[in-house]
Amino acid sequence: MMKSFEEFQSLGKDGFEAYVASSTAVTKGMQAIAQETAEFSRKSFEKGSAALEKLTGAKSMEKALEAQQAFAKESYDAFVAQMTKMNELYVNTAKEAFKPFEASMAAFGVKAPK
Repeated sequence: MMKSFEEFQSLGKDGFEAYVASSTAVTKGMQAIAQETAEFSRKSFEKGSAALEKLTGAKSMEKALEAQQAFAKESYDAFVAQMTKMNELYVNTAKEAFKPFEASMAAFGVKAPK
């Protein structure tokens, strides 16, 4: 039970401040994710354009196949690395968004995610 009206006000204020801090963390995280996505797209386009030039400039079918295979491998490796990085960004965003609520959630026995 609340001992006084002041404690009730404090609880509401603390909750609002936690919400604002959490929202700020989510916004920053989403901005970082959007920026990373845009950068990856730009790099992918540049690499694709360079690979197309190399492919069209190949003097033999063998060289064209080598260029295509190299591009496919590089694209796959870049994609896997990017997905790992994006996963880390999403996890970090979630952790940062939860931090402001950790103290109040701990009171109910809820532990922070790792």
